[in-house]
Amino acid sequence: MTLSPARVPATGVRRLTATLYAYAFLDDFVLLYPVYALLFADTGLSLWQISSLFALWSLTGVVLEVPSGAWADAVSRRLLLWVGPLLTAAGFGLWVLVPSYWAFALGFVLWGAGGALGSGALEALVYEELDRLGAADRYPRAMGRAHAARLVATVLAVGLAGPVFATGGYTAVGAASVLAALLTAATATRFPEHRAPTAGGDSWTATLRSGLAAARRDRSLRGALLLVPAVGAVWGALDEYTPLLVRETGVPDALVPYLLMLIWAGATAGSLLAGRAASLGTNGLAAMLACAALALAVGAGAGTPAGLALVALAFGGFQLATVLADVRLQHRLQDSERATLTSLAGLGTDLSTVAVYGGYAILGGAAAHGTVFAVFAVPYLVTALLLSRAARAGGSTARP
Repeated sequence: MTLSPARVPATGVRRLTATLYAYAFLDDFVLLYPVYALLFADTGLSLWQISSLFALWSLTGVVLEVPSGAWADAVSRRLLLWVGPLLTAAGFGLWVLVPSYWAFALGFVLWGAGGALGSGALEALVYEELDRLGAADRYPRAMGRAHAARLVATVLAVGLAGPVFATGGYTAVGAASVLAALLTAATATRFPEHRAPTAGGDSWTATLRSGLAAARRDRSLRGALLLVPAVGAVWGALDEYTPLLVRETGVPDALVPYLLMLIWAGATAGSLLAGRAASLGTNGLAAMLACAALALAVGAGAGTPAGLALVALAFGGFQLATVLADVRLQHRLQDSERATLTSLAGLGTDLSTVAVYGGYAILGGAAAHGTVFAVFAVPYLVTALLLSRAARAGGSTARP
């Protein structure tokens, strides 16, 4: 049977998005997530040593974020997407086979490197392949669903870690995590890639210089680059403190996971709405951020379990804004520099997230968690105000 031209792109879109959703799910289906800190402590590491491991993990991502994006523009993006999970699998294997401080440190370096290889490369590959199929307008919905798949995978991993750990201890949890990483690598080989590597022998450093020059020349591109960390960093860091916020409402510890699931459900709903919200203009995005910021301030400041519903609503708005900020950026990028500048935006998010961690540590020493959450709603109000001013200066609220 001969497929019509319309059927061929539709088949290609389905294959691409199915691979994307499977890749995103498996990449975050890590049963070690809820127990690796316990593994470190049970091995005899001090709190200082554990903290130094987390710092090393963050530093690895910061150092490799932009070079890996430039490399993805210079060579095959699909190659980086399957090599990255193999590095992660090797790191998890080290943790359970030879548990020690230096094995944990090397494992975090491998995990950080694996994550950096995929950052920027995934968004660039998906956008370009959809664009080749004439379906670039489906990018917001596809990436929104991919974010939702990651959140669902995290929740399932947390739920399964307990019984798997009870059955086989750290070895079983580690083996399951290694298997998930290997399956992620295998899934990455199914991504279509029709883009040829950079011609003329250009190195990744030349690609990086070209991308940075484009950002300097284009004011709207710089704005799109800055918007990504502006909407993604704060709530991404606050997510780490949500268990403390939930406990502060006075609920029993046994109920904390269920209320956390409510907050994750809000973020998942925000991801799934990305396709429908893709037509929001700058004013619409500003209004949504302002509403989410107010919901966060009121819900967290209430200090009650009922207030957490507003926090879940706020996280849904922030997650949606994060996807839409990526969409605005992708629309402004050239194919030859797409992964480079996407990774540059990711670097901004990483550095901003570290700054939020520091700010939270300072504020949390003198105020309740609900108060600190409310304070961190202010940056979103500022971002909403700047977006509103930008819309008025542009004289339009049309879709970017």
